[in-house]
Amino acid sequence: MKATASIPLAHRIELGRHIVADPKICGGQPTFKGTRIMVWIVLEQLEDGMTWTEVMGEWNGKVTEEAIAESIAIAEFVVKHEPFKGFNVSARRKSSRRPAAVAA
Repeated sequence: MKATASIPLAHRIELGRHIVADPKICGGQPTFKGTRIMVWIVLEQLEDGMTWTEVMGEWNGKVTEEAIAESIAIAEFVVKHEPFKGFNVSARRKSSRRPAAVAA
């Protein structure tokens, strides 16, 4: 199995209105702004069947409905115990050319 090197974050990255990845906070793992609450924890709570209301109560209102929705939206970029590694920029763009009309 190949070991993959993780490139550490150089600076704070705003992942949305409610989520940030900052190398000075929790090792660069995505957290909710103004807290040390890691996004992966909230995602696991939801996976375990907690309701949004229960999650908000668990964190004493520091995680709002909007923040939970945002965490779900970026869930594919969140890896448990791992710093944010960036968005996938290697995806190939589809050609803007349209195929020629096919004769019937």
